[in-house]
Amino acid sequence: MKKYLIIVLLLVFAFPSISNAQKAGLKTNALYWATSTPNLGLEVGMGDRFSFYLEGGYNPWTLDSNIEVNRKLKHFLVSPEVRYWFCESFNGHFMGINANYTQFNLSAIPVPEMFYALNEPAGMTGSKDNVRNQGWAAGAGITYGYQWILGKRWNLEATVGLGYWYTVYDQFENRKCGLFQETFERHLIGPTRCGLSFIYLLK
Repeated sequence: MKKYLIIVLLLVFAFPSISNAQKAGLKTNALYWATSTPNLGLEVGMGDRFSFYLEGGYNPWTLDSNIEVNRKLKHFLVSPEVRYWFCESFNGHFMGINANYTQFNLSAIPVPEMFYALNEPAGMTGSKDNVRNQGWAAGAGITYGYQWILGKRWNLEATVGLGYWYTVYDQFENRKCGLFQETFERHLIGPTRCGLSFIYLLK
């Protein structure tokens, strides 16, 4: 619950900047919702070509509590980003620099081989059904996106990002009170953002 409050407070404290911004919008990422994760973002324009975006997501649920499966995607994520728009803010192409921080408790979740581990030959593990991974990760990357104007108050945005992640996590047997196995420290190259977001323009 404390993690969820942190995300909410970050969004709330960002609201005072709206009064000085040319444009501002609330958004939610449909692809992130597809992982059963509620999420909310706030973007404010800072001049004609720049904007600042803050996104947060929180997943508190165990997806399958069956003792033999124990599937969960519990985590919270905070991700700020500075964006440069090629034409004007909230319209068309943009590039961004993003940062990310997350804490997670994952088990029995298939993880596509989208990450390349810099400090070992294999990619990121933890997609096996018989392990549970709990830890944290921080990263930064470059974002490309495009935003379509749907109406006076509504936009649609597609984004993709790539960059660096540093993560430390403990691995356990995937069962109730599962035994600790080992601790991993990894340097990864992989996705830092992926979204299809609906935006409600506040001003």
